[in-house]
Amino acid sequence: MEKREERVVEEGAAAAAAAAAGGEAEAVAEAEAEVNPWEVSGKIDYDKLIDKFGCQRLDQSLIDRVQRLTSRAPHVFLRRGVFFAHRDFNEILDAYERGDKFYLYTGRGPSSEALHLGHLIPFMFTKYLQDAFKVPLVIQLTDDEKCMWKNISVEESQRLARENAKDIIACGFDVTRTFIFSDFDYVGGAFYKNMVKVAKCVTYNKVVGIFGFTGEDHIGKVSFPPVQAVPSFPSSFPHLFNGKDHLRCLIPCAIDQDPYFRMTRDVAPRLGYHKPALIESSFFPALQGDTGKMSASDPNSAIYVTDSAKDIKDKINRYAFTGGQDTKEKQRLYGANLEVDIPVKYLSFFLEDDDELEHIKTEYGLGRMLTFDVKKRLTEILVEIVERHRRARAAVTDEMVDAFMAVRPLPSMFG
Repeated sequence: MEKREERVVEEGAAAAAAAAAGGEAEAVAEAEAEVNPWEVSGKIDYDKLIDKFGCQRLDQSLIDRVQRLTSRAPHVFLRRGVFFAHRDFNEILDAYERGDKFYLYTGRGPSSEALHLGHLIPFMFTKYLQDAFKVPLVIQLTDDEKCMWKNISVEESQRLARENAKDIIACGFDVTRTFIFSDFDYVGGAFYKNMVKVAKCVTYNKVVGIFGFTGEDHIGKVSFPPVQAVPSFPSSFPHLFNGKDHLRCLIPCAIDQDPYFRMTRDVAPRLGYHKPALIESSFFPALQGDTGKMSASDPNSAIYVTDSAKDIKDKINRYAFTGGQDTKEKQRLYGANLEVDIPVKYLSFFLEDDDELEHIKTEYGLGRMLTFDVKKRLTEILVEIVERHRRARAAVTDEMVDAFMAVRPLPSMFG
């Protein structure tokens, strides 16, 4: 692990204040939570969230550096600020430039049969990172977490994990560099030993402060955070990283997962590991408005990868909140409010062509383009994405899932 002094100033003002009192994990313990790993509600002020969590803004210099080091154009999610915050991503780039290796870690809590577009975003971006840096990836399926939080059976959560694995594989990950595991199947051995070490370092008061647990929560919830923490330690995967305990880890995730890794980063130096680095995304908003993220509990708030072309068109036309005017005449006169317009926000995620996006925003904002036209273009793009994903998923067999989830070495994982 890092032997140098912890540079708490670089964690931001909130984390620095917390460090003086005992660690980054307490940086937001005193503040009222707007975002947590299980619920996102209200309109999110991402600048305030950065200050509250104590992470850093992902600036243009880092994006330019990624392009220089990988000789690839930055992913649209980088160019458009979808991934907007980080912790120590600069150190990952420093290490990579020196010729040091790192690995990627991301995950999915399998709570529904199919993924919606918001679920796909971290995997689409992680696929880009894996291809650009040519590094191994571990993907955790927290079937145990969903069993405890969603009150579904062990068997059902395991089934959903395998179904979700098919959607993840359909994103195009390289089986020679990717290990997918479910907690129910994999936890034990070195992984469990690291869980125990983490658990001994985190007091009950601290975990309550970080995650907001109450006396009504069962002990399974209180004991879960180490399970999500330890994939960021290479020794949790001896079949992959045996003897590579100083390998760094980069975690692409939505910013609501930050509390887990603030805790992890507090503990890591005490256990002899590098702090995991994070690169964090904003939320893909619900169709009804920019007040949180898509929810699997409300099918009309989300576009699912199982939706038909008609479903997608109907959902966008019926439910997508717009900033356009309510009549053609008013739209021509006043233009659209792009700040609240969900079709424009969705295009910012998925329309690759920067020039076309800028043209739509200009024309729509000035009233020379109607809401109907913007929704029509969005429908075309999302139908193409969903149909492409559906074809890829249909080609994923149970044998392919078994191959990705097999506990095995990956001899060419850094090739």
